[in-house]
Amino acid sequence: MGMNTHLVRGPRPRAIELTEDERVRLVELARRSKTANAIARRARIVLAAADGMGNTEMQRTLGISRGTAVKWRARFLRLRMDGLLDEPRVGAPRTVTDAKVEEVVTKTLEQTPQGETHWSRRSMARAVGLSSDSIGRIWHAFGLQPHRSESFRLSPDPQFIDKVRDIVGLYLSPPVNAVVLCVDEKSQIQALERTQPLLPLRPGQAERHTHDYARHGTTTLFAALNVATGEVLRRCQQRHRHQEYLRFLQDIDDHVAHELDVHLVVDNYATHKTPRVMRWLAKRPRFHLHFTPTYSSWLNQVERLFAELTNKAIRRGSFRSVRSLEYAINAYLSARTDAPFAWTATADEILESVRRFCLRTSRSGH
Repeated sequence: MGMNTHLVRGPRPRAIELTEDERVRLVELARRSKTANAIARRARIVLAAADGMGNTEMQRTLGISRGTAVKWRARFLRLRMDGLLDEPRVGAPRTVTDAKVEEVVTKTLEQTPQGETHWSRRSMARAVGLSSDSIGRIWHAFGLQPHRSESFRLSPDPQFIDKVRDIVGLYLSPPVNAVVLCVDEKSQIQALERTQPLLPLRPGQAERHTHDYARHGTTTLFAALNVATGEVLRRCQQRHRHQEYLRFLQDIDDHVAHELDVHLVVDNYATHKTPRVMRWLAKRPRFHLHFTPTYSSWLNQVERLFAELTNKAIRRGSFRSVRSLEYAINAYLSARTDAPFAWTATADEILESVRRFCLRTSRSGH
């Protein structure tokens, strides 16, 4: 006697009907490669369900568990697009209130601890009754760094505006048939030899060197940076008097093609203005001087070159003689690519920034 066997099926899942806007949004979420994987997978589940695909078929086609298909189908039917988002996680309630955060920020900006110049995490934690870790998180969130201090000095030069426009104009719109050179000297560069050998970098440990050293003399680097090409004309000399400066000017005169005018951006150092230097320049009318405003060496691009040289070739070096120091300087400048620095700020932008800074300092009450 034969026996009929019937497959037992569960209840047919409830159909999903999508609006046009929902389908467009779901397709966008499912197709975007940078969408979070979980959201993209949920969007594909809902689209498959809306196209009539059953949970079991969805399990095989999408590579998910049947429970996952059931969960997100039901969530979408109940909450629509909002149902694709994760539910809020259960966790401990906040222990630091908004009022306490405001207190920390206000104290940091407007007060100092008694007898001290600035807050530390521990002193602030004691003052407001929070942990030092909480203080650190609040300061990080608001970009506050009480332990740091930077210096500034505004230029009192009465021709500040004119000089800024003149020099920035050279950078952004250099004259034709001319070369623009940023010239300065980095004086008293010390040949320092560490008293013990360097301990090199290794995994888990920074490079280390002794803090004490032996002095072996100094040198002065005269440099002229071509703002258009990045080329650096240089000379190391023992001193930085007007005699050495004149020798370097002669180097520039010999190096630059004689059919080109030479525009020199220089600071107000007395060596650059001695009668002998001015007579030398008067005999060479193709040379044009452009002085930076007082206390505004940041306008001279060669200062950026000097900073790179210090950080990359001098500060962590150990030199047994002035000659070895000069060799390291020349080796760095020779190996350096001649890519020019990119000057982008206009004179108007610089002057507006200075104006805002002056307003801030005048309102500080100091």
